[in-house]
Amino acid sequence: MKKRVTSWHAIGAQIANFRKYAGLTQTELAERLSVSPDKMASIEQGRRPVGMALALRIDELLDTRRSLEVAVSKVPAKEKHPQILADLVEYEEKALTILSYQTQAVPGLLQTPEYMRAVFDSSYPPLADETAEDWVGARIDRQRIWEREHPPSAHFIIEESVLHKPVGGQDVMREQCRHILELGQLHCMGVQIMPTKQWPHAGIQGPMVLLEDPEHDFVAFIEGHRVSSVLDDPEDVSNLHLKYGMLRSQALSPDRSARLLDGLLGAS
Repeated sequence: MKKRVTSWHAIGAQIANFRKYAGLTQTELAERLSVSPDKMASIEQGRRPVGMALALRIDELLDTRRSLEVAVSKVPAKEKHPQILADLVEYEEKALTILSYQTQAVPGLLQTPEYMRAVFDSSYPPLADETAEDWVGARIDRQRIWEREHPPSAHFIIEESVLHKPVGGQDVMREQCRHILELGQLHCMGVQIMPTKQWPHAGIQGPMVLLEDPEHDFVAFIEGHRVSSVLDDPEDVSNLHLKYGMLRSQALSPDRSARLLDGLLGAS
């Protein structure tokens, strides 16, 4: 299959050239920017987009006279959306709104550290302990968006069956349910539970995450087994918003959802 060349390949080549001219190795530049060497390598190879904030930092560090700022600003809108789920984090960090429907696990943005560890411990093939802890730390970092002065307006729909899975055992699930209840009280957040017996069901085709950025553009993330897709076509994203609206109408109300969670706490 022919490799798709994008604006990010050209920008990555620019960064590599500026870095070499400055006499820095890839690892040294990554350290000065406080990013991982893997991320730096992906950027220089054009496999990962460069956010404007990072472009500005590189411009300043390498004295490129705003070359990268201009280059990133000229990237076509469609190319600005990354193709791998790992970059979901970058969208979450600046999102104005987040809508999430999950079918197999508690959404990462709502998980307790103990629940995270239990999820990663169940990975197959198994993860190395160091890798699992790195992933836990990264997921905790993601949740700092709730500490922003103006956190995103968020809404989560969770399948009831997720709450009955004994992830990590009874104590872990008790704390996880309590944590969801507490977060649901935040002024910026809503949580609804989808009853297991609900039919018809608008989410039968699987989970989704919909995000709105500061420019009021929308993007959708779809995830499967070791595969993820980002959708930025307005028609595709609009259809998913319609589906999410139907899911909200089919799920338990926020009050009934809270009572269900309270009931699970009492039963555990």
